[in-house]
Amino acid sequence: MNKAELVNAISAQADLPKAHAERALDAFINTVTQQLKQGNSVTLVGFGQFSSKVTQPRTGRNPQTGETMQIPAGIRPAFKPGKALKDALK
Repeated sequence: MNKAELVNAISAQADLPKAHAERALDAFINTVTQQLKQGNSVTLVGFGQFSSKVTQPRTGRNPQTGETMQIPAGIRPAFKPGKALKDALK
């Protein structure tokens, strides 16, 4: 499912015009992104938790050349599904 299909599904389920559903989805994405940038987590009870994790610098290997290279430290997003989501997928 891509973003347009998700907007259509939200629009249909919430009985909203597509433009409102798209603005709501964009607002959700922007809010989660901003919170993760600030180092906060976003928890939706029953659905899951969005968080960010700091990675340490490390030495890696270029798979094409076999050359070693330094991979810098960074921040990566993470998602931990909630119990209700896990149970719904069984």
